[in-house]
Amino acid sequence: MKVLQFLKDWTLPLAILVGAVGYRYLTCLDFMSPILIFFMLLLTFSKMSLKDLKFSMLHLWLLLIEIGGAVVVYYAVLPIDEVAAQGAMVCMICPTATAAAVVTGKLGGNAGSITAYTLLSNMVVAVAVPLLFPLLTDAHEQPSFLMAFLHILKKIFPLLICPFIVAQLMRRYLPKLNRRIASVSGLAFYLWAVAITIAMAQAMKAFFEQPHDGKTGVTELLLALMALLTCAIQFFAGKMIGRHYNDTIAGGQSLGQKNTILAIWMCNSYLNPLSSLGPGAYIVWQNCFNSWQLWRKRKADGNTDFRK
Repeated sequence: MKVLQFLKDWTLPLAILVGAVGYRYLTCLDFMSPILIFFMLLLTFSKMSLKDLKFSMLHLWLLLIEIGGAVVVYYAVLPIDEVAAQGAMVCMICPTATAAAVVTGKLGGNAGSITAYTLLSNMVVAVAVPLLFPLLTDAHEQPSFLMAFLHILKKIFPLLICPFIVAQLMRRYLPKLNRRIASVSGLAFYLWAVAITIAMAQAMKAFFEQPHDGKTGVTELLLALMALLTCAIQFFAGKMIGRHYNDTIAGGQSLGQKNTILAIWMCNSYLNPLSSLGPGAYIVWQNCFNSWQLWRKRKADGNTDFRK
């Protein structure tokens, strides 16, 4: 019984550890990530209706930090290290993770608010990145605006919009099935943990496939530090702004929890591939912070059963 309790309390750190240690064997499971995310969001959205999906001024402020902050961070770090500047920029401009609604729900936040922002953030970034990155960087052979936009859209539509549509159709035409799915929506947390394990394995593989020498070692350290700094800034700023709109939890998760897989693609498509280690490190930092938040929530509630 104590072992089961331990696993529940430390699900996310264990997911990160397993992914890091077993990356050689787990990267072959990357095909499962879209499937896990789809069903994870289907479980989460089964408890939501269209009227819960509301946009507010909070979302505009968060977008301003996300886009404007990326430019500021890039030019602030550029004199130190160009690759670190690219990694930091991607960690800022990367859109909200599709899984953010799961954590927000567990923390007792407004899942409707963060779902609305996730949709908005992904669509705005799909337009902003193909326009902004070529102006800021000298990378060659970048995809065209249309190709990049369609690629990002292809990544977010089946994993974010489709689960919401399916959940609403079930809510309308198959209410009994929807209620049954909603009754086990807590399983989304564990699906997310498996997805984190696979994402961490991919990040470790990318790290070890990079050429390493004295110079790149310093850059890699800077990338990890920039990922930590941008993670802390975004969670803090999101919570502070969200507090003014009585939406602290959703504000923090909206800005701080990032779609790191998409971020890694951005680095490999537009920037120096080494910069992808920035969002790779961000996976660790954001999930460590989420683990701490969930631990605090469990301690405050005296409830460690995530199946509820």
